[in-house]
Amino acid sequence: MDRRKELKRQYKLMKKPMGIFAIRSKSSNKYYIKATNDLKGTMNGAKARLWGGTHPNRQLQKEWKEYGEENFVFEILEELKYENDESKVDYKEDLELMHMIWEEKLTKENCESY
Repeated sequence: MDRRKELKRQYKLMKKPMGIFAIRSKSSNKYYIKATNDLKGTMNGAKARLWGGTHPNRQLQKEWKEYGEENFVFEILEELKYENDESKVDYKEDLELMHMIWEEKLTKENCESY
């Protein structure tokens, strides 16, 4: 097997960090949260969409344009650990539950969702 194919195979087998992240406004008590099975990739994608003016959350996009990137913080709120059971590959329900828990936590802290 050539080196390139082997690297591709290894990349596909890698377990990417998954969990929930937030984009928080420094000037207001607003946040945008997203649960994902690829934290780094989804965070980078969200930032790229905000820079490009194509983020699906129009209110967040508007404030990003008005106040600039320096007004926002990207942070990982919680990582979801992979189970020891290698047969489990679908963590969608776990991520949805994590999203609901974090929405509730942030609401209790008087934060407003975008």
